[in-house]
Amino acid sequence: MAPVQTRAKKAPRSWDALTPNLAQWVIDYLSSMGFEQPTPVQKSCLEIFRGNKDVVVEAVTGSGKTLAFLIPVVEKLLRCEEAAKRHHIQAIIISPTRELASQIYNVLVGLIKFHGPSADMLPFAKDDEKRPATTEPVIVPQLLVGGTTKAAEDLSTFLRLSPNLLVGTPGRLAELLSSPYVKAPSSSFEVLVMDEADRLLDLGFSQELTRILGYVPKQRRTGLFSASLSEAVERLITVGLLYPHKITVRVKSLKDGGIIQERKTPMSLQMSYIVTPASHKISALCQLLEKIEPRPSRSIVFFSTCFAVKYFARVLHGILPPGFSIVSLHGKLEPQVREKNFERFVNATSPTVLLTTDIAARGLDIPQVDLVVQHDPPTDTKVFIHRCGRAGRAGRRGLAVVMLQPGREEGYVQLLDVRQTPIAPLDKPPVSVTDAAAEETSARIRAKAQSDREIFQLAQRAFVSWARSYIEHQATSIFRVADLDWADLARGYGLLELPKMPEVKGLDRSLGLGIDTASIPFRDKAREKKRLAEAERWRKDKAERDAERGANGPPDGVKRKKTEAWSGKLEQEDLKVARREKKRRKREAARLGQMTEKEREEQRKLEEMIGEVRRRNAEEGLAMRSGGGEDEFEGFAD
Repeated sequence: MAPVQTRAKKAPRSWDALTPNLAQWVIDYLSSMGFEQPTPVQKSCLEIFRGNKDVVVEAVTGSGKTLAFLIPVVEKLLRCEEAAKRHHIQAIIISPTRELASQIYNVLVGLIKFHGPSADMLPFAKDDEKRPATTEPVIVPQLLVGGTTKAAEDLSTFLRLSPNLLVGTPGRLAELLSSPYVKAPSSSFEVLVMDEADRLLDLGFSQELTRILGYVPKQRRTGLFSASLSEAVERLITVGLLYPHKITVRVKSLKDGGIIQERKTPMSLQMSYIVTPASHKISALCQLLEKIEPRPSRSIVFFSTCFAVKYFARVLHGILPPGFSIVSLHGKLEPQVREKNFERFVNATSPTVLLTTDIAARGLDIPQVDLVVQHDPPTDTKVFIHRCGRAGRAGRRGLAVVMLQPGREEGYVQLLDVRQTPIAPLDKPPVSVTDAAAEETSARIRAKAQSDREIFQLAQRAFVSWARSYIEHQATSIFRVADLDWADLARGYGLLELPKMPEVKGLDRSLGLGIDTASIPFRDKAREKKRLAEAERWRKDKAERDAERGANGPPDGVKRKKTEAWSGKLEQEDLKVARREKKRRKREAARLGQMTEKEREEQRKLEEMIGEVRRRNAEEGLAMRSGGGEDEFEGFAD
């Protein structure tokens, strides 16, 4: 009897179990990356988005959304019967930031390297040669982000490369699509993807998104991906998608008492908080980095403003535990510097700390991030989970810690619990900072500011920017400016004096330190020389003004009014008024000179009518002032 042959059963959660089956070259790519099975969001999305259906995907951060839309987009373009015509777009992927767009583009390039015909096209993206035409469908991507290239260069690359898949930020995409050389006809355009859709709208890209939707045909497939869906995104869904399938992937956990609760972050991520005075925060950060075992290879510290990042990136060298490098990333850096710093952090081989703002809170897949510390809670509470989600990605264990000041800020824990983002007090590692240790850290920071005026000025700007962001916090009942201990906050920033702000009026701005901040020099000798020269010039000008006030002061017996100018300011104001009037007459003469004879006559009649109305109003006002009072009184009496 012949033996019965049986087919090996496919594992229910393997890539092979997906229907329709993935192409072999896609399986090869996934195997090379070590992805043994799809995540829940990938499984759901690949089965629906690969068909002719729109999708709205809401999934926890770090759940693998990038591949969930890249694989369907690539497969859809490769299933076309023929190659795209030159300068015809078939797909667009929109991202809110250049860092996230670059990351998506790099993942896409890594994927299509396993597709032979598409891989053959990649070298032309770096060369200046024109890409040859092909008869079979291929993927030819182009990255469009601001800062690194100019719009004209993007168009030149587009004409030479003739890509069929664009990845970029809304502004550059809208600018390129406005060119008559770029075509997205309904006969060839297939799919539009919006990644981190709520962030796209939060950053004010609604106008650019509307323009992009106007350039692409309505008959298309659309995918909208985000870790959270806001009301604005819901409105976008009704405009840009046709009967979409909504895919929601969340994590469930057990609360005390066995109650099942949904989570918006992966189970591998531990989210905790510590309650500590503002002056203890930097010392607490140092303890965290030192006590966590094993030592974190990559850590991210979030601040509320760009100036705060810039300041602490200058002063934390030598204060953080030995062996940790510092990299900064914020929106005020030049695009090339931002890209360089981001690559430096991603490719770091030794323990590195990234100091950043919310620019790094969304979408970026930074490998091996073990620790996330929020020095300042975010002004938008929705951003909290996105910050935490930089750690604990792809099943790797991670720790996220937010630092809260004693008092009302402790109510932030209950607010997050209501929003299904529970956090617990940090038990391991234990963090305990003494007043003496905090004062020592503050003194070391102040010493840096005393040695360089640039650091002193940066500290002032950082503190003011932090205060403004705190005032703008959405949870105003928890984050109240009236409850702040400004002296303790100043110690946390290592300030030499409080800046001039309305909020600190009446306080001792010197902080009891007695430091003459006017004499702090710049470390840069050229800047210090310039500062001293300007100071000397200002002293001379002041002496001359004082002498002039003494010579042209008020007559004997006449007291000087506080609001009266004795230094020629009134004469200067009269001169300014005369100049403005002269410019107005000149503009009016130029306007009349461009008019025809008939238009001049109509203008003259109009001016006469206006003059007549003004004259009558003036006469009526005079009559009211002279006799109107009695009439009004009598009217009320009746």
